[in-house]
Amino acid sequence: YVPPQMRKAQETLDDKKREELGRLKKMVNGLINRLSEPNLSSISGQMEELYMANSRKDMNDTLTDILMSACVTAVAMPARLMMEHVLLVSILHHNVGIEVGAHFLEAVVKKFDELCKSDAEGKECENLLALIAHLYNFHVVHCLLIFDILKKLVSTFTEKEIELILFLLKNVGFSLRKDDALALKELITEAQRKANAAEKKFQDQTRVRFMLETMLALRNNDMRKIPGYDPEPVERLRKLQRALVHSSGSGKDTQLRVSLESLLSADQVGRWWIVGSSWSGAPMISDTKSQAQQKLHVGKVSSKIMELARKLRMNTDIRRSIFCVLMTSEDFMDAFEKLLK
Repeated sequence: YVPPQMRKAQETLDDKKREELGRLKKMVNGLINRLSEPNLSSISGQMEELYMANSRKDMNDTLTDILMSACVTAVAMPARLMMEHVLLVSILHHNVGIEVGAHFLEAVVKKFDELCKSDAEGKECENLLALIAHLYNFHVVHCLLIFDILKKLVSTFTEKEIELILFLLKNVGFSLRKDDALALKELITEAQRKANAAEKKFQDQTRVRFMLETMLALRNNDMRKIPGYDPEPVERLRKLQRALVHSSGSGKDTQLRVSLESLLSADQVGRWWIVGSSWSGAPMISDTKSQAQQKLHVGKVSSKIMELARKLRMNTDIRRSIFCVLMTSEDFMDAFEKLLK
């Protein structure tokens, strides 16, 4: 039971909050509408000020809503506009905190999964995939997620999925090859196997053949074979990003190394990739498979050290890893670097 005078206070508080959020939304919307390459510096600066002045949660929700409604439309978005929007998220991700990129990424991936399951006719899937691809291009997310999405698309392998695979490879194929050539090679082999098995299924074989040719061009590092491939706009914006990010760590160390499965099940098992993310659900689901995946590798450690760790009752992987790092480091800087990894 809530007494009447308390009810009144609650209602006025809600109205006040709603008004505040409305004002915030107007301000963020105004900035996003004016967003372009030349004024990216001033707009990202104003966004950072808004982050300092308002609650992070309100800002993340507002920014994600506005960007999603701006970028996820039924018609294909211009690539340049898409890159500028994602670059803004990337700058905030590096300058404000990784929860900015993490919140946006989670919303995009969940929406993408939802639209993939429902056979939507529009170009929303391509637009969402472009957002994910550019989040990878601007070092917000690790290639692990991109490979997860590609594997998922290859396993389904219908005509819609083939279009999406082509779209994604055209955007980030050569970066994937640079980051993890072996995983890309395995993916290409799997796609070839699927294509051979599904030969009778497709009436129009040209798309499948075109996809396989694109994959072979990627494997052989032959950029000329991919029509319309132009790395120049991304490179130019990356240069701009390096200029606008305050910290020297604008590269790989702030990338979210999170898998597709983790993002989709974030509500059930929590968000381990956000430091200090509060967890109010059931206890973490102890799935043996995911535990096996999360084993930490600290190079090759001698059996002597492992035996010592066992004697000192280092009973979990992470304890053993930290112990091995401390015992095998050359000096404090080396230990610091290894512990960060």
